[in-house]
Parts: sequence; structure tokens; C-alpha cells
Amino acid sequence: MDPNLLQTPITYLKGVGPNRAQALQSELGIRTYEDLLSLYPNRYIDKTKYYKINELERNSAEVQLIGKIVHLKTIEQKKGKRLVATFVDNTGEMELVWFRGQKWIKEQLQINVPYVIFGRTNWFNGTFSMPHPDMELLSDHEQGLRIAMQPIYPSTEKLSNKGITNRVVSNLVKQLFTETKGIYPETLSDQILEDLKLISSSEAIFNIHFPRDQHLLARAQFRLKFEELFYIQLQLISKKLLRKQKIKGFPFSQVGEHFNTFYKDHLPFELTSAQQRVIKEIRADLGSNAQMNRLLQGDVGSGKTIVALMSMLLAIDNGFQSCLVAPTEILANQHFNGLKEILGSMDIKLALLTGSVKKSVRKGIHEQLESGELHILVGTHAVLEHKVQFHNLGLAIIDEQHRFGVAQRSKLWHKNDIPPHILVMTATPIPRTLAMSLYGDLDISIIDELPPGRKPVKTVHRFDANRLKVFRFIKDEIKKGRQIYVVYPLIQESQALDYKDLMDGYESMVREFPLPQYQISIVHGQMKSEDKDYEMARFVKGETHIMVATTVIEVGVNIPNATVMIIESAERFGLSQLHQLRGRVGRGGDQSYCILMTGQKLTSEAKTRLETMVQTNDGFEIAEVDLKLRGPGDLMGTQQSGLLNLKIADIVKDNDILKTARYFAIQLLNEDPGLQLEKNKALRISYARLLKHKNIWNYIS
Repeated sequence: MDPNLLQTPITYLKGVGPNRAQALQSELGIRTYEDLLSLYPNRYIDKTKYYKINELERNSAEVQLIGKIVHLKTIEQKKGKRLVATFVDNTGEMELVWFRGQKWIKEQLQINVPYVIFGRTNWFNGTFSMPHPDMELLSDHEQGLRIAMQPIYPSTEKLSNKGITNRVVSNLVKQLFTETKGIYPETLSDQILEDLKLISSSEAIFNIHFPRDQHLLARAQFRLKFEELFYIQLQLISKKLLRKQKIKGFPFSQVGEHFNTFYKDHLPFELTSAQQRVIKEIRADLGSNAQMNRLLQGDVGSGKTIVALMSMLLAIDNGFQSCLVAPTEILANQHFNGLKEILGSMDIKLALLTGSVKKSVRKGIHEQLESGELHILVGTHAVLEHKVQFHNLGLAIIDEQHRFGVAQRSKLWHKNDIPPHILVMTATPIPRTLAMSLYGDLDISIIDELPPGRKPVKTVHRFDANRLKVFRFIKDEIKKGRQIYVVYPLIQESQALDYKDLMDGYESMVREFPLPQYQISIVHGQMKSEDKDYEMARFVKGETHIMVATTVIEVGVNIPNATVMIIESAERFGLSQLHQLRGRVGRGGDQSYCILMTGQKLTSEAKTRLETMVQTNDGFEIAEVDLKLRGPGDLMGTQQSGLLNLKIADIVKDNDILKTARYFAIQLLNEDPGLQLEKNKALRISYARLLKHKNIWNYIS
């Protein structure tokens, strides 16, 4: 078959006119024959059994019967009318009912001729009825393509309103099989087909639409899921390999004085084995002549900053500058002060560049950057501005990656003729399954243990009725000289309501913790940023005991003296958000606590979230549960735009198939990076077609 036939516009298919083509395109994105072929059914109805009327059960079920229409009548009702047919077989009778399209149906129906009918039954007033049944003359049914398992296709309300029913879509797919003779080019190599005992492409496509039985359906699903994930992995991994070959990085060939002095004399604590492993991985990248592009994942407080600093010291030892970019001023300030403190008396020149740095200071920073006098620049988006030019930027570190878009990352690339090494850090654990798909083109390092001396945060769930006990507990902690966070949800749609909750909460805290004995700060989105910074600064200095806030404190504030995190209406937060908030406490040596407050009424999903939080502190475990609860699209949120538009595979449920696909893609590219070998011809052609018609970034929007 000519592969180009599949790129034929759908309008050319018999049964699809311009109107239907328009509807199929706007509602389901079907433009070509190939798009229709890969509109896979959502589910299947087993049509191997024919029921008798006297076998019908009173539960509402989809059934198939053979019989005749013996009588037709139109009944007036309050709104419009309905058409009712009496349908009989040799065991009894029932009614078929139509509420719309009656004139056309009445003209089509034949009396006393055998039909096969299919639909959902209702039991009412001692009679079974079936609204809007699928009907086919028995003679046509026996002649046609016999479908044991009827496919049910994705649809929308607009399509149904335009008369494009499931039956219509199914018939269009049948028509497509007739026109293409059901023969499709093989898209995988003989080697893969053999190793995995896969059925052929043509067999898989036929059995996904019209499965002959459950066993063949399962084989078709496996084959198509594998193929979809395999080509995504192939593209991600070849992109990674290509980048390593083509994009030369600066080779940081020596581990010199700065790195060694710091390691011997200034390291504030012993590195965990996870940190040592990650530094080793980064060192290997930096010394390899290729540009590093690495994602560093580690839970809140796992010590990513030290790893980042030691990577920057390697850059300095090799004569290069580094920058560390953070999403907010508070976080940038914190990184700057933290690095300054850790470096102590070492001869390293650091500067901080944010939106609020004065013009005169800025000018000095620009000059020192261009002369190469400045070793490390810490800042916010301000670092990305065109006028910020480096003498020789060798390493760019981005904190909390999901707050920066690809466009902003590329601005860092263009600060030099040769792009700097890139290290992306995140405390939002990305489940391994999702990381393989969304960040398959980055190398991934994980810090999966906490530094010694850190105690895991104790998490409990309390109902509003226990509030007085919680208040008593807070007073005891404040007596010990500790500080407390109280966080309220903030959901854009109900801002006024959230604001009211926050203010009510604040007032009840003020009543319970009166001045002058207790000092309370408040921070929320409607305050001016200088007021926010002022309140934050008071809390950081320990001048206030309690910080009442909306989720603005989610990312990065480091206050070792804060030991209690109270999350109000915890059921309204997502799992990853709860986990991020919990990470704000437990940063010092004292035992810390996270208290999840909720009302009595909870959905089962909310219960799962709260139980997960109480049971584990492991961010990856939490991310896996979150992925199962919310699905990949939601999980990454709008900022991380990681919606996977997969046709048939599901990253969570098909995790094992994903791993297999990745393994085969890696093996293949190791052996034949350009897919030039004759035995890989089918793969080469399919891959080229995929790149031409459906780039992988269609899947990762």
C-alpha cells in the first residue's frame, strides 16, 4: 500500500462530506485517513450474544435482540411527540422509542421484516423499552463485517447533535478499511516484532477497531501502546545523543584549588552518599566535551544548593563564570546569603541581581561581569535580560525549573557562542514514569536522602473540632522559642471567599494569641510587594511568632526556627502542594510538625491525599500517588505544560510498557544511531514520517 494514501484528506472518504469533515476536524482533530485510523475506541461492547425478550433483566443494560416491528404509532406529549414501535420475537414484546428525527426514522422503518436491534433497555410500567436503538436489517447484518466486540469511539455533544453517532464513525472506519484493503505498512523492525512476539501493524489496527475476541484485542492494544511510546522515546533519546555529539560544551578538565579548598575546609557538613553520587555524575558531564543538560531532583532540604555550589566551583577552577537563577526575589536573596555564608573567607566574588537592585549597583555588576572579575551571579529573571553580558558564562543553574519556560532557558544559551552547561534543579518530585517522558532528553540525577541530623517532619490530620488542642500545642512550641506557619488555600476563582477565610482565620488567631505576648504576621496576594517583604523579613528575623499566609510561601523560604506548619482546609490542596508546604518546616535540628486541618466531610480522593501525607515523607512516593489520582496532564499544571496527548498509551497504567519501549529505543540507537542499517529500514521510514507529520512535541504540548 502507498503510505501517502494515509495522508489523504478525510473529505475524500465515501460518506464524509464537507460538513462532516469540518465537524470531525474541529471536534476530534481528524484531518486525514491516518487520523481516523488512529481514533481508537474507548471501550467495546460484547456483541457475541443475542437475547430473547423473556431473558431481559430489569437492570439497565446494553443488549442485542432479533425480532420484527409489528406496529408504529406517534404519541403527543407535553413537549413535542414521540414515535413508538412494538417490537416482537417468539418469546414476547417490547417498545422501541424515538424522541427526535421521527419523520426520517418513520420513512426508513419496515414492518414485519427481521431486524437486529441494539441499545440500552429500560423497565417501566411492566414493559421493557429501548430508546433510540441501533437497527440493522438481519439480511444486512448477516452480509456485513461481523463484529463480535462493538467499538465505542470518543465523541462530543456537538458530533451527536450533528448526527455523527458512534454507528456513523464505526461505518466510516469500515469504509476506510475497504478503501485501503486493510493493508498498512509495517512500522517496527523484524527484530522488535520477534523479540516481543508482536502482531503485525495491519493485524493490530484491524483488531483495535474490530477485535475478533478479547485475546486479539489485548495483543493489538499492547502492540499499539508499545509503538506509540517507543517512537516518543526514540525521539527524546536521539535528541539527547545528537545534542551530546553536536553541541560542544566547555570541557572543565581540572578539579582545582577552589573545589578542593572548599571540600577540605569549608564544607558545613559531611556530604550524603546521594550528594556524592550526584556530584560525580555532574563532574563526568562537565569533563566530557559535550554540553551538560541535567535535571537535579531532590526533596525540599535534601541539599541541592551544596551540589550547585560545588559545580560552580568547578567552573571557577576552569576559568569560567556561573549564574544561579531563581523564580522569586525572596528565593534569590536566600540563595545569595546562603552561598556567601557557606563560602566564608574564600576568595570568590559573588553578586546579587534582582529587579529591586539600584541602578548604580547594577552598573557595577554589569562591568564586573563583562571583565570576568565576578565569579558567580545569583538573581531572578533580571539575569536573563539582554543587557546582562558575561565575560565567559560556563554554567547556568536554574532553580525550580517549572517556573521558567523553555524560551527563558534559551536566553541563557545565547549568552555565549558556545552554550553554557545547564543544571536544572527542582524540589517538586517528578514521578520516574513522567520524567522518562517529559524530560527524556535531559539526564536525571536524584538526591534521595536527607542530610544527617535532619529529623523527618511528623504529620497528623486533625478535624476542626480539635482546634483548641491544636492552639494549646502551638502555645507550647512558642514557649520553646519556635515559630509557626498557618497557611490558607488560595484558588483564583473564589478569591473573595478565600480572602474572607484568611481574614477570619487571622482574626481568630489574634483573639487566641493576643498582643503584646504574641506577634503575628500576615502575607497574602492582595498586599503590595514591599508590605509582603516587610512582613516576611520580620518573620525571618524572629520578630513575629506566627505567620498567617496564603500559598505565597510555597517555594523556598528557609527559616530553621519554624517548626510547625498548619495547613487550613487541607482537603483543598493538591498532594504536591501539601508536600511542598510541609517542606517549609524541619529545616533545623528540632523536631517539626505538619498539621492538616479539615472539616468532617471529605471526598474519597481527599482522604487518600491526607492519608498519603500522614504515612510518608518521600516526595517520589507522594508524586506517584498524585500521578495516579490526577493523571499526567493535571499533574504538571499549566506552568509546566506537560500534557501528554497520547492516543492509546497511558503513562501511569502502562508504566511497564514505557520502560520496555525506552529499553528498546536505547538498544537500537546504541547499535544504529542513524537508523542506517537495512534491517531498520521500516523504523527509519516510520520515524521520518512521524517527524514530518506528527512531531513529538504534539504529544508534549
